[in-house]
Amino acid sequence: MDLPRPGMAGLLTRVSCEIKADVRAARERDPAAQGVSTLEILTSWAGVQALLAHRVAHALHGAGVPLLPGAIAYLTRSVTGVEIHPAAKIGPELFIDHGSGVVIGETAEIGRRATLYQGVTLGGTGFQRGKRHPSLGDNVTVGSGAKLLGPISVGDGAKIGANTVVVEDVPPGSTVVGNPGHLVKVEGQRVEGPDADWIHLPDPIAEAIKSLSERIGRLEERIAELDGGDPPRFAEGEMRPRTGRSSAGG
Repeated sequence: MDLPRPGMAGLLTRVSCEIKADVRAARERDPAAQGVSTLEILTSWAGVQALLAHRVAHALHGAGVPLLPGAIAYLTRSVTGVEIHPAAKIGPELFIDHGSGVVIGETAEIGRRATLYQGVTLGGTGFQRGKRHPSLGDNVTVGSGAKLLGPISVGDGAKIGANTVVVEDVPPGSTVVGNPGHLVKVEGQRVEGPDADWIHLPDPIAEAIKSLSERIGRLEERIAELDGGDPPRFAEGEMRPRTGRSSAGG
């Protein structure tokens, strides 16, 4: 993603193309943007505004302009709630849904057509220098409140569940949930599209606890049979699989 430093005309042309791609991404992936004019998206969508400002700040940063890129990033955070370091490398057609609370660190890299929901952090760990933030591949989706920490790599097409904490590399095409994040599958298939059903993603820890609870229940029933007593009743807080229509949404 390293680019040579073009002249100011080249920078403006590149930024213009990137902004058009970002607006197109918002219109394609946000149901609320259907039939909405480009002007309204640019003036009302905080995620798009933050990206627009970052494209400019990143171009100025790459051109070696002092002070101004950081000032743009600071003002953008104040207005939109999205904090993106001017040095972060972001590919075309990123969509930041809602945007509030999103943080993208200095050495973070994001590929093409990624989707970030509100509250996502692409952050560092400790005070080490050099590469210290995550790198996301193409077509990556990161759910609300997820925290990706350190110089990890997230492969193309991967999906990170809401509130997941990821501190290790994620293979391409996989789905990760939990704290710390665990690789999972949904009905034997990976989740497709940016509108992942985050509500019904499996939780490996919850499933392990449920399995242990069922084994304890069977043991208690067996002990009751041997002792000639009544079998125990299931606890009121028994874990059950979530059913019904998902409330997840964009």
